[in-house]
Amino acid sequence: MATAFTHGFVAAALGKAAFPEKMPARFWVLAAVASLLPDLDVIGFRMGVRYADSFGHRGLSHSLLFSLLVAVLMALFAFREQRAFSKLWWGLLLFFFFVGASHGMLDAMTNGGYGVAFFAPFDRTRYFLPWQPLHVSPIGIHGFLSRRGVSIIASELFYVWLPLVVVVIVVRLVRARRSAGCTSSSAQ
Repeated sequence: MATAFTHGFVAAALGKAAFPEKMPARFWVLAAVASLLPDLDVIGFRMGVRYADSFGHRGLSHSLLFSLLVAVLMALFAFREQRAFSKLWWGLLLFFFFVGASHGMLDAMTNGGYGVAFFAPFDRTRYFLPWQPLHVSPIGIHGFLSRRGVSIIASELFYVWLPLVVVVIVVRLVRARRSAGCTSSSAQ
């Protein structure tokens, strides 16, 4: 899996890119929850659930269906003031879906584990992406206190954090340019 730090960073970067307006604190908390929630499946290890089982690590909780269900629940219950099916409601739903789905995508970019069951429960096949530049993260904090841990963080900084920072900067520059263009054309 990718590290929790990177999953959370992806949620924050996507939020900054998707919503230029100031969002309430619950939005940011739920974005972090949506990005990290799939990894609650590791609790199953303590209950005897095997890694490769449907409810094992990177199984159903990493599926696109799970991401969609979480997104619908977040949009419906955490943003009740938004009229269901309004433009902003759909924006929130899509945002939370993509944040949740990004978890599986990042995990499928790692060089370890059994892959991700994107289409569970309909298909138990585990997938990796063809490009796997990320070093698989250990489950637990102890694995980060080593040379391998530094290597894991470095691969995520280079392949995930840096490109997302560039995307957010470009999106902001484009918005600023459009805003300046709208202001100058309305002043004429």
